[in-house]
Amino acid sequence: MKHKIYILFLAFGMLIFPHIIYAQVDFNKKHDDDLGDVEDKFQEFFYEALKQKGIENYDRSVESLLKCIALDNSVPVLYYELGKNYNKLKNYGAAEEALKKAVSKAPDNEWFLDELYGFYTSQNDYDKAIKAVKQLVKYHPDYKEDLASLYLRTKKYDDALALLDALDSEFGVSVSRDAMRNRIYKETGRKKDQIKNLEARVESHPNKESNYLALIFRYSESNEKEKAFETAKELLKMNPNSQLVHLALYKFYLDDNNTEKAIESMKIVIKSNEIKPESKLKVLTDFVKFVGNNPQYEADLVEATTIVNGNNSKTLTELGQYYLTKKNKEKALEYFEAALKLEANNFTLLRNVLLLYIDLKKYNLAKEKSNEVLQKYPSQPIFYLIQGVALNQLNQPKKAVEALEIGLDYIIDDTKMETDFYSQLSKAYTLLNNTAKAKTFSDKVKQLESSN
Repeated sequence: MKHKIYILFLAFGMLIFPHIIYAQVDFNKKHDDDLGDVEDKFQEFFYEALKQKGIENYDRSVESLLKCIALDNSVPVLYYELGKNYNKLKNYGAAEEALKKAVSKAPDNEWFLDELYGFYTSQNDYDKAIKAVKQLVKYHPDYKEDLASLYLRTKKYDDALALLDALDSEFGVSVSRDAMRNRIYKETGRKKDQIKNLEARVESHPNKESNYLALIFRYSESNEKEKAFETAKELLKMNPNSQLVHLALYKFYLDDNNTEKAIESMKIVIKSNEIKPESKLKVLTDFVKFVGNNPQYEADLVEATTIVNGNNSKTLTELGQYYLTKKNKEKALEYFEAALKLEANNFTLLRNVLLLYIDLKKYNLAKEKSNEVLQKYPSQPIFYLIQGVALNQLNQPKKAVEALEIGLDYIIDDTKMETDFYSQLSKAYTLLNNTAKAKTFSDKVKQLESSN
């Protein structure tokens, strides 16, 4: 609900309401026998109604208001207050009747109309709400946006679009109205109309960047990539300093095999203070994939990573994965460790780092880190296995057996991991010169391998 001016009206009700009532009953004029008694009673009942409403005794407030109405049924504010109390008591039929009566007695009172409108929207009675808000439009243009929203709710899409067009023409575009407009286009499948609207915006406001960006997005969404590319180039021509346009341009340049310009756009995106980190990550991820197929541009990727501020663990993880696929484990470990500094409890990162310690024969690090990690993840068998491998390699078989036997209890339906555990246990017992137990576990390995 917009323009709830009557909130102030309520906040100072004890001061304001009497002035409204004086138009009907003058509490200050001299008593004239019974008339003076009636006015005294009216005032007493009305203040009692306000007091009871203030302490949320809505039923008692209703009683007092009905007593006021019995004395003088021509005062509109009585029905207004009565309707609000009935609404609080969930007596919705009575609330509607009271509010309608208030409006009928004072059809030009904005507060009464607004309360009736709010009542209808709370009851999801949008057709009646439309009738009420149409009366409110003459007081505040913002109610027109409410009306457009109601047209959208009731699927009167043409009416809604016509009203949105009128509002855009009068006040310029707004985020809230564009959200309504886009929802209508989506629900009706009118993509062509949506594009025409954006094309008209670009034509009428050729210096406004947001219009170009919206049109580029919609062209791309409709698979009109050439038009999207041309629009992006027009935007760059209009505003050579635009940074946001490069979110689209880098991809268009890549698809157009213009690698140099694609790299240039990518670097602008990554350096930009206007572009959100998640958008930068998407661009960098795309470029990582591109370099995966075009390794001659790896130097540009390295340069791009130095531009990244190092505060985005997703970016660092993505780079670690890239170097892992390139079998550059040292470089992959470097990025995973950097990401781990930002997300110390990230399970996947911890596992990747520990496995790389083993692959790179950094057994002391694997032992120390696995001890630390098991404090956080005491039921994850992979970390016991890594610790067992490290301890065996460090010629500490007794400790390896302890770690591996604990980890075995946490394995659930994972034959491959179970095989690895038995293999390490066999190795540990071999180091302990316990050939019988070593053979027992090596036989278990053979048994599991043969069954698969």
